[in-house]
Amino acid sequence: MPRHPIVGGNWKCNGSVKSGKELMDALNAGKWDESKVEVVICPVALQAAAMAAIAKPGIKVALQNCSMTGMGAFTGEHSCEHIKDAGIEWVVIGHSERRSLFGETDEVCAKKLARALDCGLKVIYCIGEKLPEREAGKTNDVCAEQMAAVHALSLKPEQWESIVIAYEPVWAIGTGKVATPAQAQDAHDFIRKNTADKAGPKIADGLRIQYGGSVTPDNCVELIACPDIDGFLVGGASLKPTFVKIIQAASGEA
Repeated sequence: MPRHPIVGGNWKCNGSVKSGKELMDALNAGKWDESKVEVVICPVALQAAAMAAIAKPGIKVALQNCSMTGMGAFTGEHSCEHIKDAGIEWVVIGHSERRSLFGETDEVCAKKLARALDCGLKVIYCIGEKLPEREAGKTNDVCAEQMAAVHALSLKPEQWESIVIAYEPVWAIGTGKVATPAQAQDAHDFIRKNTADKAGPKIADGLRIQYGGSVTPDNCVELIACPDIDGFLVGGASLKPTFVKIIQAASGEA
């Protein structure tokens, strides 16, 4: 069975309720075949419920982070139980900005993944190398190390169905630099083969792997044509109405 493409729009720490509603209006008016692509937008936590309330059925909402703790005396945390209770279906875990700016290790990210899955959430799980690692030829080593924490959880096949891996080369995030289609395909191919080796070919064949890193309407068509790229996790370009064009490309309509 072909993998169902998925496009995520990571708004990061941007926008207001007003600008978010204006963007949601543009997305709600966008036309794409909802049977051919899944769409998840990731607003700031304080706006997530408001965006979910006005999103059309074909658009789901994710939080950009979650806690590795449950409910209790954890001031300032967003527990997975509360995310689920709020009607939010998705969460992003392990984004490079969480890893580099806030010190989240592979082990912390894996703990968050386990909690999210236990609470019935779906997860976009981010991995990717920094520029010195790319230049040193260590892309595969970094991806394998970051995925090792996931494989150490010994997830069940049904749990893998709730995971999307987002390969985001850190050097391409917000820089305007984009991995070439060949570079992106090579990394996605390695991640899939690594998953086949650790979790089995069936799981690997069904695993959706997004590309993230300065994706725009101008480069998305060439990227989505790669056999192991199953969609995108989009940053800055998801804050513009033209994000619809990226969704359309992933659905095969561009």
